[in-house]
Amino acid sequence: MLLGDHAAADPALDRVLAAEPANLYALCMKGDVAAALGDDRKAANYYQFALGGAPASGLSADLVARLQAARAALGALQHRFRQRLDDVMGSSAGPLPARFREAMAILNGEAQPYPQQPTSFYYPRLAPVPFFETGQYDWAANLEAAAPAICAELCSLLEGEEGFQPYVQADPNRPNRGHALLDDPRWSAFHLWQDGRPVPANADRCPTTMAILAEMPIPRIEGRSPMALFSLLRPHTHIPPHTGMLNTRLICHLPLIVPEHCRLRVGAETRKVERFKALLFDDSIEHEAWNDSDEVRIVLLFEVWRPDIEAEERALLTRMFETVVGYGQ
Repeated sequence: MLLGDHAAADPALDRVLAAEPANLYALCMKGDVAAALGDDRKAANYYQFALGGAPASGLSADLVARLQAARAALGALQHRFRQRLDDVMGSSAGPLPARFREAMAILNGEAQPYPQQPTSFYYPRLAPVPFFETGQYDWAANLEAAAPAICAELCSLLEGEEGFQPYVQADPNRPNRGHALLDDPRWSAFHLWQDGRPVPANADRCPTTMAILAEMPIPRIEGRSPMALFSLLRPHTHIPPHTGMLNTRLICHLPLIVPEHCRLRVGAETRKVERFKALLFDDSIEHEAWNDSDEVRIVLLFEVWRPDIEAEERALLTRMFETVVGYGQ
């Protein structure tokens, strides 16, 4: 191989790998031979296998250098592959669909897939869609139409911010998972419905909001839902990546007080938060939020049933969740 006889080197390396399939030297050299012979795909396969099987420490300096060379060679192969894809797909008539662009980004290693990862309950065969478009739901249009009236009620609450409490609070029945905003008032909540019951001291101050919420497709689960609140995010606060408890619901945000530089990422998609424009998303997919402004950001937050869960399933899920909530009480 050192003399450039790649055709002879290839079967010799095969004999080494037949005896030692994880031999890192031979794997890297197989990649080098394939690359020299113009077989990019084969070369990438051997380089990736070698790099994936290399331990983090305890390697000789010579082997470290060879693996570094393999990593560089693999990067060059991947760059050439991406350029080829871009050339071919760039010749398509018109802009590429967003889902296809995301698939290409994942294929090229520029993005990652984000599956549903609920922390408590997973319901199978539901599509992992980050954002649902609100324009197809009449209830969402009614919600946005009522936004000015809801916002007026919210503004009446803000003198002194009485009734707001940290959104994430320690629970003596659950272990501390180390949430970055645990008991932190930078992310606060004014609860209207909590654990399936209205909070009278708060709900009575927001009759219009409560009336609108009554029209929403909110789950009715004893001891669990409705859940609805005003969510306050203080200036220059970041809610770190996390996932919700269930994938049987969607979370709706109705932005009410929204300065510039507020955004929400769900999976691979980030959207600007705009006043009075509802956002509907699957919180079982990793998500995070930012308020990079100098002012507070407040949204009305509540959960709704996923539209792709049928009425019979909703009834069964309600029964199951109520059994879980009530168990041991």
